[in-house]
Amino acid sequence: MGLTYADLSLSNPKEPQLKDFETKALVDSGTLYLCIPQHVATQLKLEKLEDREVILADGQRKSFPYVGPILIQFENRSSFMGAMVFGDEVLLGAIPMEDMDVIIHPLKQKLIVNPENPNMTCGKAK
Repeated sequence: MGLTYADLSLSNPKEPQLKDFETKALVDSGTLYLCIPQHVATQLKLEKLEDREVILADGQRKSFPYVGPILIQFENRSSFMGAMVFGDEVLLGAIPMEDMDVIIHPLKQKLIVNPENPNMTCGKAK
């Protein structure tokens, strides 16, 4: 299976005068968080909320800044999140995917709105 990318719009809801950051994000359901490069955090003037420790794919534990709030938009879906600041591209993980009710279509290798809920986000709250 190849890599999956999606066109996202990122913005800072506390700074509505700033232009949205349009990006092609790597989608990875094996990653939990939204991760953004430092230049995106700087352009959107996102505030550092705290440092968070994560375990990377190679098993290393590292601490990174956690910033927010950030508004993610994909097609007819949106989500307010915090984001880890590291890496060289935007990475969309499982938590924001679940929050927006989007899935990876494995055959097409693309992010799609959940076809069971095409018009509105739906999630479990039990």
